[in-house]
This record gives sequence, structure tokens and C-alpha cells, in this order.
Amino acid sequence: MYRFSNTVIGFLNLFTLLASIPIIGGGLWMARSNTTCESFLQTPLLVIGFVVLIVSLAGFIGACFHVAWALWVYLVVMLFLIATLLGLTIFGFVVTSQGGGEEVAGRVYREYHLQDYSPWLRNRIKDPQYWSTIRSCILGSKTCAKLAMWTPLDYLEKDMSPIQSGCCKPPTTCNYNIAATVAQDPDCYRWNNAPNLLCYECDSCKAGVLEDIRRNWHKLSVLNIVMLILLIGIYCIGCCAFQNTKRAETDYPYGENRMTKVRPRWDYYWWRWLHNKREQLY
Repeated sequence: MYRFSNTVIGFLNLFTLLASIPIIGGGLWMARSNTTCESFLQTPLLVIGFVVLIVSLAGFIGACFHVAWALWVYLVVMLFLIATLLGLTIFGFVVTSQGGGEEVAGRVYREYHLQDYSPWLRNRIKDPQYWSTIRSCILGSKTCAKLAMWTPLDYLEKDMSPIQSGCCKPPTTCNYNIAATVAQDPDCYRWNNAPNLLCYECDSCKAGVLEDIRRNWHKLSVLNIVMLILLIGIYCIGCCAFQNTKRAETDYPYGENRMTKVRPRWDYYWWRWLHNKREQLY
């Protein structure tokens, strides 16, 4: 029964070992692609795939073949993964706690403002190289092309995604019938009817992207919490498996010594002498 934890750890790591293969394959496939959006995700996928592969291999060898040092490496890396995932989850909740958009009178959709989001996200999205990558992704996805056939009534009755609201139209407050000297939202002057320009350089477009990231990050944070609970449970089982393996290597399974090829620890003879004396007395 005391080998149960080793068996569980072995099966769990065999499963994650096999699961890491399509993750690595997906990252390598994206590396061959020329589209900006896919290459943007290839590095995280490859890193996650190789880390899962190495950790799973160490845990599988350690649990199934009773290799204590492999299990030790497995537990250390698992502890690091748990701490990293916990830190990322907390960080994600902190930087995405702001935002959400504002309701527009007479409209179903919301509009988004860059100043409503955390400074870290704003600084990230304002980086020209980073924004150029995201802008190419939006253009390639043809998100705004879906609104090309909308009528004025559709703008009153239909909802929009954050990116559509921020990138595909000027802010609702814009009024192009008044004199140019009247102060308006700066995004009103950045708007252009050209399909490849629209409002892609507007702050509202960047805010729409941040809102989309915020929503996805919240979903990912929920998944991270589930993964944390699962990893902590696996880590506890791994600790039991490590103790079982250490007992086997040091001639202390449970009770009588059954190992003949492993050199006994220094206190084994003392323990054996006390055991014999106790049997003689009783």
C-alpha cells in the first residue's frame, strides 16, 4: 500500500509527458509560419512544452524506478512552478483589476479609454514594436471588415467586441460637422476612413486591445487557480513517493530489511542490535 503514491505519480507524469509532445509540436509548427500572430505565441509554447517534458520525465523515472535524485529534482522544479504560477496569478489579478469600459447612451456596445487601465499595461501597449505586432494581427484577422456592411441602425442595436469598438470606428462623441477649432477627443482626429488605417492608431483601439487582454487574463487566472490546486496535490503525493524511495535506498522500507545490494546506513547496525536485544528479552 505504501507504493501507491509512487504508482499515482508515475501515471500522472506519463500522462503529462505524452501531453507535452503536441505542445512542443504546436510551437515548432508556429515557428515555421510567417504570420505575425502565430509567431508571437511560439516562444511561450515551446518553453512550456519543454519544461513539462523535463519535469514529467524526471518524475516518471523517479517514481517508477525508485531513483531518489530524479524525484528530488522533480519536487524542486514542481515547487518552483507552483511559486511561479502563484506569482503570475496574483500579478494578473493586480494588473487587470481596472478597466471594463463605459456604457454609451443609446448604444449596446461599450467604449474604452486608455487611462482606465493599469500603468504596466499602458506602458506595454504604448511600446511601438509591441503595438506594431498587435496592429498587424488585427489587420490580418479582418475584425473591422465585419462591420463594413452595417447600417446606422445596426450601430444602435448590435453589440461589438472591445477591439471593434475601439479600432473600427471613431469615438461616439466625435462630431465632424462642427468647426475644427472646437476641442474634441484626440482620437477623433486620428480616425481615417481608409480600411488599412481606420482608428488603429487611436488610444481607444489600444484600450480595446487591453480590455480583450483583461477578459482573457481573468479566464486564464481562473484556470491558474485550478492548476495550482492540482499541482499542490500532485506535489504532496510526490513528497510521499520521495519518502518511499528514500526508505528503499536506505534499507528502511517498513520493518524488516529486505535489501541486500544496498550498503546499510551507519546507524543500521545499532538499530539491528537493539532489535535483537528486545527479542531476547521477550
